[in-house]
Amino acid sequence: MVATSKAELLEVARKEFDKLRKLIDGVDEAVALVKDDDDTSIKDLIGHRAHWIDLFLGWYADGQAGRPVHFPAEGYKWNDLKRYNAELRVRQADMNWRDARNALQDAWRRLTDFIEAHSEDELYGGPMKGANNNWTTGRWAEAAGPSHFRSASKYIRSRLRDL
Repeated sequence: MVATSKAELLEVARKEFDKLRKLIDGVDEAVALVKDDDDTSIKDLIGHRAHWIDLFLGWYADGQAGRPVHFPAEGYKWNDLKRYNAELRVRQADMNWRDARNALQDAWRRLTDFIEAHSEDELYGGPMKGANNNWTTGRWAEAAGPSHFRSASKYIRSRLRDL
């Protein structure tokens, strides 16, 4: 169920982040660095999730400033996500497990600070500026945070079973 209010957004964000944090707290670095068939590790996934929160915050800032909003990033279209994510893994190759976890924690803090700093109307009163669709800012925040946390938890549980 998609959140439709600031209170619901904060609740689902906290719930999904807590689940993910508890899950990754039990993963040691050796396991976190094992690559799957798509050349992705648990560490890569956590770095990716932190990065996407920052993308969302950038989209919001660009839209508010009247600048072009590049989805998902400048020079990429949504159908380029596989390439974008592969290039992100290369950019984050030197990131270790602790750094990835810290990046996620820091991004989580920025996301919750963002949500808490915005009113109900700013989050759910209409489409996010620059998004060129009907999604509210709150919906975009949910996609970048709680939805990503939920899918990360699912992936990690599956990887841990496989390993």
